[in-house]
Amino acid sequence: MEKEKLVNYAKLIVKTGVNLKPNQDALIVGSVEIYEFIRILVKELYEAGARKVFIDYTDDDISNFHYQYQKDEALKKVENFELAKQQYIVDNLPCRIYLDSEVPDENISFDIKKLGVYSKARKEAFKKYRDIYEYKIQWCIAGVPSKKWAKKLFPALNDEQAVEKLWEEILKASRCFDGDPFKNWELHDKNLVKHADFLNKLNLTRLEYKSKNGTDFKVWLSKNVNWEAGGEYTQDTKIYFQPNIPTEEVFTSPIAGKCEGVVVATKPLSLNNTLVENFKVYFKDGKVDKIEAEKGEEAFEELFKSDERSRMLGECALVPFSNPINNSGILFFSTLFDENACCHLALGDAFKNLIKGYETMSKEEIDSVGLNNSINHVDFMIGSKDLTIKGYDEENNEYLIFNNGEWAI
Repeated sequence: MEKEKLVNYAKLIVKTGVNLKPNQDALIVGSVEIYEFIRILVKELYEAGARKVFIDYTDDDISNFHYQYQKDEALKKVENFELAKQQYIVDNLPCRIYLDSEVPDENISFDIKKLGVYSKARKEAFKKYRDIYEYKIQWCIAGVPSKKWAKKLFPALNDEQAVEKLWEEILKASRCFDGDPFKNWELHDKNLVKHADFLNKLNLTRLEYKSKNGTDFKVWLSKNVNWEAGGEYTQDTKIYFQPNIPTEEVFTSPIAGKCEGVVVATKPLSLNNTLVENFKVYFKDGKVDKIEAEKGEEAFEELFKSDERSRMLGECALVPFSNPINNSGILFFSTLFDENACCHLALGDAFKNLIKGYETMSKEEIDSVGLNNSINHVDFMIGSKDLTIKGYDEENNEYLIFNNGEWAI
C-alpha cells in the first residue's frame, strides 16, 4: 500500500480516532507482525504531541504457548506489575489504541477453557480500575492487515497481494482510501448523529425486530438512556473521539433483563478466539435461555461461566444493511468490521455513559437506571436484508425505524 495512504490512516487514528492532546501519553496494543505500521503510528503520535508512547506487542504463537503450558493456578495469578499498569492508567489517563489483526480459529493448540480462566481473572481484577478510568480516556480500535488475516479473506492471492487487498478494503471501510479522510469522517459523523438525535426525540420504550429468517424479538428501553452514534466525549475533559474506525452504528443500552424472543445471527462471531457459526439466541425473562449453534457453542458456555450477567443484553445497535462494509461483500471475520456491516446486539456490559446526566450521578443512582453490569461485552450480528424494526413510546405509538434492512426515519 502507498506510504502516503498509510500515513494518512495513522493520522486519522491519532487526530480523529483518539484525538490525542498535547503532552498526553498513548498506549498501543498490536501484533508483532504489524510492526511496520506501528512504527508509522508511533511517529504520528509523537508529532501530534505525545509525551510518551508505550507498545504492548502480541503474538498468537506465544499466547498459545502460555495457554498450552501454564497451569490454571498460574493463569489465574494476576501479577503486581499488571495491577501497577492499571494504576498507571488511572493516574495518567493515556489514550489507548487497539490495532485489530487477529484471526479466529487459526493456530489454536490449547484448551479454550484455559483462555477463559486467564481472561476471567484479569477482568475481575481490573474492574475496579476500569470503573474509574473507563469513560475518562479516549480509545480507538482500528484494523491493520496481518498475513494470516489477509490470506483467510483472499486465499487465492499470494501473501503480498492478499495484504494489499485487505489494506484497500480496510481503508475503504474507514473512509480513508479516497478524498480527504478528515472531511470524510466529519460528514459521516454528522449523518450518524442525525439518526441518533431523531431516535432520542421519540423517547422509545420498546423495540420489536422481525425477519424472515426467524428473528422475532422484543427489547425494552429506558427513557433515561440516550441513543448515541459516531464519536463520544470523555467524561471530565470533554474530548471528542471516535472509538471505532470504521463505524456505521447508532446504538443504545436496553434495560437489563427485559427482552423476549429469538434472534438469528447473520454473520459468524469471533468469541475467545473461536469462530461461532450459524447460531440462534433464545431469550426468556430477559436472559439467554438457550443457544443453538452449528459450531462454537461451547465458547458461549465459557462466557456464561465467567459471568452470569453475560446472559443479559448491554447494547442494541442499528446499522443499515447497505453500507460500505456490507456492500463490499466481504466477511471480515473481525467483530470491528462485521458488527458495522449490519444491526447487532451485545451480551454483557452496558454503556453507563449513555445515561442522561451520568456525569453527576452517584454509583447508586446509575445502578438504579437498570442497565446491565458485566465483565464481558460480546457483539453479535443479526441484521438482514428484510429486517423490520418498530419502535414504541410510552403511549404505545408505533414508529417504523427499519424497513427491509434500511433506515425508515
